[in-house]
Amino acid sequence: MTTYAPFPLIEIFGSPRERGRTHGKAAADRLRRGIRMYSESLLKSGVDWRELERRAEAMVPTIERFDPSYVEEMRGIAEGSGEPFAGVVLMNARTEMVVAARKQKEKEQLLPDGCTAALALPSVSADGVLLHGQNWDWRAECAETGVVLRIRRDDGPDILTFTEAGGLARSGLNSAGIGLTANALECDRDYQRGPGVPLPFVRRKVLESAHLAQAVHTIVATPKLGSNHMAVSHCDGEAFGFECAPDETFWLTPEDGLYVHANHWIAPSARARVKDTGLAETPCSIYRDKRVRERLEPRRGKLSLGDFRQAFFDDWGAPWSVCRPPRPSVRGVMSATTAMILMRPGEGHLEACPMPALNRQFTTYKLEPDATARRAAAE
Repeated sequence: MTTYAPFPLIEIFGSPRERGRTHGKAAADRLRRGIRMYSESLLKSGVDWRELERRAEAMVPTIERFDPSYVEEMRGIAEGSGEPFAGVVLMNARTEMVVAARKQKEKEQLLPDGCTAALALPSVSADGVLLHGQNWDWRAECAETGVVLRIRRDDGPDILTFTEAGGLARSGLNSAGIGLTANALECDRDYQRGPGVPLPFVRRKVLESAHLAQAVHTIVATPKLGSNHMAVSHCDGEAFGFECAPDETFWLTPEDGLYVHANHWIAPSARARVKDTGLAETPCSIYRDKRVRERLEPRRGKLSLGDFRQAFFDDWGAPWSVCRPPRPSVRGVMSATTAMILMRPGEGHLEACPMPALNRQFTTYKLEPDATARRAAAE
């Protein structure tokens, strides 16, 4: 087995600008590598740095209308790392900045994130605790650009999130007991209209929620440019999946206490209304969710994060498997299961493993739960 360095933990607090500076300084090398990776991909598609800067600035008004503090935090990341502000915007809007303008050409270089996500309600876990996890399938290089942020806030729940260096959020949990994972979808409505809020900012807003209802509202009400699936859970036993087209959201609930989702549309209402255009890029999606569910179902009532770990390690059909070793994607870039994320949101417990097909070393990250915030989130 190859050994990969654990994702570094970065604790940030203070004003948005201060949080950003701390993040940028601590993650400067990983951020630099991420900016280089994506900007080189875009250059191959005809988008040079000057055009990238123009597109980044064009995104700022939309982000400011959604939450001006996010722009401040990104400016702080740029200052702390010494990297250009446009590069930080790129890390938070790598798809939206380009695909909306030149959808087909840029798709050849920037593919949607894959993922297989699962959650188990307290009623089917071994100790009555909600479980939530995911494999993140993306560029293999991102095993060395990921970080975990512990965000201390004065105006809402604290946050623990795994993300790419420079990103404001990806998967994670908050001190109110809310958990979040996200995975890509595609449909025929993507990038046909605007403006839309880049997905990392939507995820950050969900994780800032003090109430479960606020998290749901953010997902349903925020305009988006492209499709996405988000699974949101509350540790007291509520969980939902949201299949989001740019202009419509379809929601699902766990079946017999379990919920599993990969990268294709599964809600009957969604399949009747949108054309799934993503299976050509991620054909293994059609069985990845099935295989994870089949591994978890026999353990219903006794489920633990160990069971999630084994389900996510499933290598049937490799390299087109739940746990994907590095391989060239259908478009020629190296793709892999870049990280496995396992959470017990009610306990502020998150464990992460970089490149799990080649490495079995998990690191545990903790966030102190807030009992008052937990009660509020459930209201």
